[in-house]
Amino acid sequence: MFDTLSDRLTSVLQNLRGKGRLSETDIDTTAREIRIALLEADVALPVVRAFIAKVKERAKGAEVSAALNPAQQVVKIVNDELVAILGGETRRLNLAKTPPTVIMLAGLQGAGKTTLAGKLARHLKTQGHAPLLVACDLQRPNAVTQLQVVAERAGVAVFAPEPGNGVGDPVDVARRGIDEARRSQHDIVVVDTAGRLGVDEELMRQAADIKAAVAADEVLFVVDAMIGQDAVTTAEAFRDGVGFTGVVLTKLDGDARGGAALSVREVTGVPIMFASNGEKLEDFDAFHPDRMASRILGMGDVLTLIEQAEQHFDQEQAEKAAAKIGTGELTLEDFLEQMLAVRKMGPIANLLGMLPGAGQMKDALAQVDEKHIDRLQAIIRGMTPAERQDPKMINASRRLRIANGSGVQVRDVNDLVNRFFEAKKVMQQMAGRFGMPGARANQRKQKGKKGKKGKGPTPPQKRAALPGGFPDLSGMPPGLNQLPPGLGGLDGLPPGFDPSRLKFPKKP
Repeated sequence: MFDTLSDRLTSVLQNLRGKGRLSETDIDTTAREIRIALLEADVALPVVRAFIAKVKERAKGAEVSAALNPAQQVVKIVNDELVAILGGETRRLNLAKTPPTVIMLAGLQGAGKTTLAGKLARHLKTQGHAPLLVACDLQRPNAVTQLQVVAERAGVAVFAPEPGNGVGDPVDVARRGIDEARRSQHDIVVVDTAGRLGVDEELMRQAADIKAAVAADEVLFVVDAMIGQDAVTTAEAFRDGVGFTGVVLTKLDGDARGGAALSVREVTGVPIMFASNGEKLEDFDAFHPDRMASRILGMGDVLTLIEQAEQHFDQEQAEKAAAKIGTGELTLEDFLEQMLAVRKMGPIANLLGMLPGAGQMKDALAQVDEKHIDRLQAIIRGMTPAERQDPKMINASRRLRIANGSGVQVRDVNDLVNRFFEAKKVMQQMAGRFGMPGARANQRKQKGKKGKKGKGPTPPQKRAALPGGFPDLSGMPPGLNQLPPGLGGLDGLPPGFDPSRLKFPKKP
């Protein structure tokens, strides 16, 4: 969503680099380009004016003029002001002292409240809570059924006593849902409410009645981040008519310009708490203003990448894999396990996009083929357990069998095996440099093997078969110029051996 804005801001700030000093003209030009970029991103005009004013004030102050690198200082100022617009600090849910904590979802129809209810419940479940979904959207056709399906996928309980489709009292259902949560010992209740195609009096009255009936601890305004300027207008109407404590942005994976995310917080004064950036239930996380600002400026989001890795990688397995890398014992079975763990984190292009400088590789990231990883998995799964443990045993006939079984060409199997051995060698070298477990012991082992290979006398049979006959040993160091047993006379020579074959070089 922020690709266009990110490209514009990165390009504007890139022009400042390399300048030892910044004049007022440079700062004014940069501020004008940033203003255009924000307006093109559909950011509200009052927000843009306030943002540019703060940036220019700080950029013309002492913190830039006295800085060793003024251009980097301006980048820091822009980043700080973006973080401030997005909310400053990460806002967490306020849990009730006496359970259950009641979270009410409000917003227009089509913003994604029902799906978001399942995402939020799954998110809370992973944190050790026992959420209960309450179906209070009794207006939209099949809304209750959709919530039941989403709850089943998320693995959480749902309270839906009414069929919906215009039947039932949502305020009564909400009140009974709280009683059910207390009876079944759920510590969090997520209330899904009805929406409208536009803001009207009936919508506001129903939402306000539900809020009063359940004494909601948190009221989250769910806004579609793709609707642009209208998101701000709708947010202001809900703030004045119902009141909400937090904002949830949905559809951040869309191709809109992202102005709503930069405007809602500044205009309403209510923090953005969560963000949804996909259709899957796991495509949901807490909103971090500093990380979002970093991504907008093309500086990546390494912290989120690390958190996702911690969620999907098993620490014990990771330590075992690290030890195997150091000792050179990494197998294709380990490689498959790590590959599956990476796939659980999400699309590879999205993960690479969180790295610093990824904005400069957008064309390459767009060409990342997920099907190639699927083919690699199919090839490895087509091997026997013994072949995965010891890829060296995979000869030509085995490679043909694996290729036929996994639906690929033999050259694909060859590429996988060859690249695995190359990657294994590189990882082993890196493990030695970074002191990973088992690396030093493996290096000593390899040195010992090399040392043994170079020691000991050459066998007589090999020495006799050297090209050009047996060499002159008179110039060799003491102890090395002795003929081996059997060559001092002709008694010890093998039967049928012709002494004339030994063409000794003549001394000058």
